[in-house]
Amino acid sequence: MKLFLRGTLVLIFAAFFGEMAELLINMILARELGESGMGSYMTILPLIFLIMMLASFELPVSVSKLVAEKDPKYHQKMLRDVLHLTIVLMAVLFVLVAIILPNVPIFQSYHPFIKWLVLFMIPLMSFTSIARGYFMGKQQMGKIATANLVRRLVQLLLLAGVYQLFEFERSTAVLIAIFTLAASELIVFLYLFYFFIISYQNLKKVPGQSINRRELQKNLIAISGPTTALRIFHSLTHAVQPFLIKAAIVHAGVPMETANEQFGMVAGVAMAIGFFPAFIAHSFMIVLIPTVAKHHADGEYVKLQKLLQHVMLLTIFYGVPAVTVFYFFAEPLTSMFFYSENAAYYLQILWPYFLLHFFVIPMQAYLLGLGLMKDAFYHTVWSTVVSFATIYLLGSRPEWQMSGVIIGMNTGAMLMTFMHFLTVCKKIGVTFGPRTSEKNT
Repeated sequence: MKLFLRGTLVLIFAAFFGEMAELLINMILARELGESGMGSYMTILPLIFLIMMLASFELPVSVSKLVAEKDPKYHQKMLRDVLHLTIVLMAVLFVLVAIILPNVPIFQSYHPFIKWLVLFMIPLMSFTSIARGYFMGKQQMGKIATANLVRRLVQLLLLAGVYQLFEFERSTAVLIAIFTLAASELIVFLYLFYFFIISYQNLKKVPGQSINRRELQKNLIAISGPTTALRIFHSLTHAVQPFLIKAAIVHAGVPMETANEQFGMVAGVAMAIGFFPAFIAHSFMIVLIPTVAKHHADGEYVKLQKLLQHVMLLTIFYGVPAVTVFYFFAEPLTSMFFYSENAAYYLQILWPYFLLHFFVIPMQAYLLGLGLMKDAFYHTVWSTVVSFATIYLLGSRPEWQMSGVIIGMNTGAMLMTFMHFLTVCKKIGVTFGPRTSEKNT
């Protein structure tokens, strides 16, 4: 527990300043791009994140889980095989994206150089993911925390500097925003992979033992396969969601330009503010995956139960006050970006969505650490189907419009929270009677 708390506190401390930088980044983007430009930026960003997620192959999860579970004598040979496998997968993905990306319709309306930036980030993400997974599995959270903070600070400084010195038209301004994202990923790659090479060289000095390559690949696929499917589905739905939301409210009678602006206020303003405290939940997630995997491998279910209890209490401790502030101070918070009564209203009625996700994120880490990747995937599918159906049914009604869309988002978050929680409790033996018994299997 001490190691868990220490690692979490390090990540939270760095993530707080990182989120402050992220908030400033979104404020700069909102003012430089405007409502319409912000909508365009937030529309293409999920597609870029989808490609970056594919490039990572979910190695931070699978490598951290294997490093936490395996004896250190296997680490050097295991990492060598992971590197070889990653080079092959990265090369295949790079070629496929280079062929497919120019033919994706949405990219035709953006600056052509964005395609090259996306290709540039593929190898960076692939190799950085190995280093992230290794340091997560070794509980060296200081390096992860520093990398996360550096990425945000680099992007913030570049955005502030370039936008301050030059004037751009909208398409070029969006390109600059993507360029700063790519530059920050390059710095993170250089930082993490430098320390990874040092650690790898030190491992070679220690007598090690080989692990069967076929067994390693099987273990990696068993973890990365369902987890990647989960992330692909999650990224695809986030890429589709902007178009679904816009289509729904346009069907309700809202002009397309207004629909784009309203979506920009939800995604670029309300979401930026509402998910600000989520850095705590993501810090929990990074530490929880290897910690839960280790306790589960050792059969320590009582520790898993106590850990879950502590995480839930800590989430209540910061989550409830956070959404209370968002609700009662929505107008001054959103006016930091630009004045809009709609943005303040959207922030207020999204409070269940934010609060529930503060719980969902660490519980998803529990599912991954317990090896319940398929359960996490099925929960996401069902909650998304319900959410999207509700978004369109209510959002397309003239009397609901964006309010109906947000009700659908809140409904999906509620369903996912309950499914995650009940599955985790069943797996680790939590009962809801007067006593909590230890799981016997």
